[in-house]
Amino acid sequence: MAVATVNGIELNYKLEGDGQETIVLINGLADDLETWVLQVDDFLAAGYRVLRFDNRGIGASSKPAGPYSSQMLADDAKALVDELGITGFHLMGVSMGGMIAQAYALSYPGDLRSVTFACTYASPGPFCSRMFSMWADMAPVLGVPFVMRDVTLWAFTVPFFEQRGDDLAEFETAMRYMDQPVHAYLAQLAVIQNHDMTGRLAEVSVPSLVLAGEEDILIPVSLSRRIRDGIPGSEWATTPGGHGCVWEHPAQFNQIFLDFVRRHGKG
Repeated sequence: MAVATVNGIELNYKLEGDGQETIVLINGLADDLETWVLQVDDFLAAGYRVLRFDNRGIGASSKPAGPYSSQMLADDAKALVDELGITGFHLMGVSMGGMIAQAYALSYPGDLRSVTFACTYASPGPFCSRMFSMWADMAPVLGVPFVMRDVTLWAFTVPFFEQRGDDLAEFETAMRYMDQPVHAYLAQLAVIQNHDMTGRLAEVSVPSLVLAGEEDILIPVSLSRRIRDGIPGSEWATTPGGHGCVWEHPAQFNQIFLDFVRRHGKG
């Protein structure tokens, strides 16, 4: 682990591998860089260098007062890669990270060889907005860990609950003991509540993959599909699982992403 001071805050990051091309990963709401624990080994084995980091508001990074925005967190990511001298990379964000990746691709397209928007949307719409409003009401009263235990019910599919009890128990334990302060959770929650890139999707000029868990009920697949429909020439793929497909079915998730990245590498 290392820390970079950028944009007046400290960002905790981990840079691994010695590949000539770099994959930069951006986490979702209330997720630290360990989000990607089931991806990193496959990406390193495929010959890539991998950068992951804690967004502001989570993990060992600074947790200043909010609200935050997808543009703010994209600017943090930009400052970090600039500090590390990384350019010409492949960017992937999952859930809130996918919203940050949209802002990044629109603001700094020259940095990117490709971008992947996983399990995300361009705007929340009336369904997700109501869900997030409930989370905002619940967190100050019941605590962030309680809200995240509820999110678990939305993230995984029925077979995961029925067949993978050990994995489920490990995940639920991590949620129960997470230590994100309420103010930082609400500051990050504002990102997904207020994100709206619907009117700008056609401006995305970077080779793009929109990737969804085929049973996602937290961010419905139809909302992810609207990103694909809005970005000219973008690609679409689904993987087994729901919103947590990155954890539930990592092998399939990783393979789809790596196949896309290889096609847009240096050659």
